Amino acid sequence: MVISQTAEYALRAVVSLAAQGGGPLKTHDLAVGTKVPAGYLGKVLQSLARADVVKSHRGVKGGFTLVKAPEQITVLEVVNAVDPLRRIERCPLDFETHGSVLCPLHRRLDDAMAQVEAAFASCTISEILRTPSMSRPLCDASTAGGGAGPLAIGRLEP
Repeated sequence: MVISQTAEYALRAVVSLAAQGGGPLKTHDLAVGTKVPAGYLGKVLQSLARADVVKSHRGVKGGFTLVKAPEQITVLEVVNAVDPLRRIERCPLDFETHGSVLCPLHRRLDDAMAQVEAAFASCTISEILRTPSMSRPLCDASTAGGGAGPLAIGRLEP
């Protein structure tokens, strides 16, 4: 997999927050809707808050909200907030003769990571929610009469 499980969890949380329309969601509700363990999701949300992707609101009606509109948040921003993509800048084998001149193998691997990075940078959370598909983010057709509703949270509309 190109991204870590932590980055996957962060993306699920951000997509859920974007889908539900702006009001705060509690960690527990996000955990249920995204199928992420609540304790782990709490740590992911803290990382997202430190990176100014989400904001925490205290109190009975508190929870987490997005700092910016979904149109302004890229997949790359979310991924880099919790587990940045790793590019190959120097020989991973520490061969002094290679230094920062990558061999053909490591050059190809780094080129692939550059393409992934560019794809993530060019895709916003809003685009993910707007992209037509037979399946919708964080929705299970078996629980929502044909895929119309989210898992426990959110407000996904056509």
